[in-house]
Amino acid sequence: MTTPPLPKLPAHDDAGPVPAPPIGDGRFLLAAARNPQEALTLAFVGVIGRALDAGRRPLIRGLAEPDFQRLLAAFFPGAALRNGDPGQAPPDEFDELLELLLESRREPSETLTWLSHAIAAAAMRDNHLWQDLGLPHRPLLSELMATCFPALATLNVGDMKWKKFFYRQLCERAAVPICKSPNCADCVDVADCFGHGEGAAPRP
Repeated sequence: MTTPPLPKLPAHDDAGPVPAPPIGDGRFLLAAARNPQEALTLAFVGVIGRALDAGRRPLIRGLAEPDFQRLLAAFFPGAALRNGDPGQAPPDEFDELLELLLESRREPSETLTWLSHAIAAAAMRDNHLWQDLGLPHRPLLSELMATCFPALATLNVGDMKWKKFFYRQLCERAAVPICKSPNCADCVDVADCFGHGEGAAPRP
C-alpha cells in the first residue's frame, strides 16, 4: 500500500503569506530537512524543537535511539542529535494513545510509526495539538490526520479538537463514561470540545 502525498504548507492562503511555525531550537533541523514544506516534516521539527527548547529528553518519547537516528537520516540528513534517555515515564495516557494511533495507521510503515510517537508525545503537552506539533494552523493537522490515520480521522465527524477527540476515544475503549448527556449537543463541555479558539488551552 502506498501512502498518498502528504499535505504541504502552502506559501499563501486567503489571508496572505503563511507564517513559518514557531520552532525555536528546531530551526537548524528545518534547514537540514529534505522536504521543509511538508506537514510531516514540520510536525517532527515542532516536537523535537519544543523538547530542545524545554531541555527535555527524550526528544520524541517512546522511540528507541536506533529508530530516532533512522528518522533523522530519512527526514534531516546530516543532523546530529540524540533522542536521549527516556528515564522514568510520567503517569499519563501516552502508552494508550500511542497504541490507538499505531492501530489506526494507514499502513504499518516506519514513517507512520515515528509520526504516531510524535503525535502521542505532543498530546501530553499543554497547548492545542497543532501548536504542540509546531504546525502553523489546525487545518493542516486535520489534513495530516486524514492522510495518515484515515480510519481514526473519519470518526471525528464533528471536527472536535484533536486532543479532546483522542481522550474521548480512549475513554470509549476503556468503557469509561465521558459525558452524562445523551449527545454532544446537550453536553456542558461542547464549547471546549468543538470550539476553534487559536489560543492556548489546558490539556484535557
